Amino acid sequence: MLAACKNEAAKTTEPAIANAAEATKTPPPVEFADQKYIDMGKKGLEQFASGDIDGWLSRFADNAIYRWSSGDSLAGKAAIAKYWKDRRMNVVDSLHFSNEIFLPVKVNQPQSVETKGTWLLNWYLVNATYKNKAKLSFWVHTDMHYNNDDMVDEMIMYIDRAPINAALAKKK
Repeated sequence: MLAACKNEAAKTTEPAIANAAEATKTPPPVEFADQKYIDMGKKGLEQFASGDIDGWLSRFADNAIYRWSSGDSLAGKAAIAKYWKDRRMNVVDSLHFSNEIFLPVKVNQPQSVETKGTWLLNWYLVNATYKNKAKLSFWVHTDMHYNNDDMVDEMIMYIDRAPINAALAKKK
């Protein structure tokens, strides 16, 4: 013989969970952002590696800030263009990026000094050859913030420049 009963408790729990999810409208402090930022980041690295500084800069806002972890910075798209065009023409012979990792995030509630909005966090291995024939391999981490028009308005590069400076130093 089989017997059954209605499980009313289980039935009332499901709507309570659904209603709780609907009632929680506060976004998390950070969440994943759209895949398109990965695509934009990949294209930017390709342009930069090939020496297409104008193409790379086409995704920067006119008022963009470029910062290094050492505290140095460039203010404005024109200053960023001048620095990197000179660097690519007169210092860097070739660049190759590999082992790229991209993480697009949307910061809803800044935890520290970061700007609210969409960021693309990126790590990659650089193989560089300089005009003086010195070769280096090193890791770089960059953070790019996108404004409401999907233009980079802040870029932070975390890099140890000491090996680069040593490779570029004039030999005695």
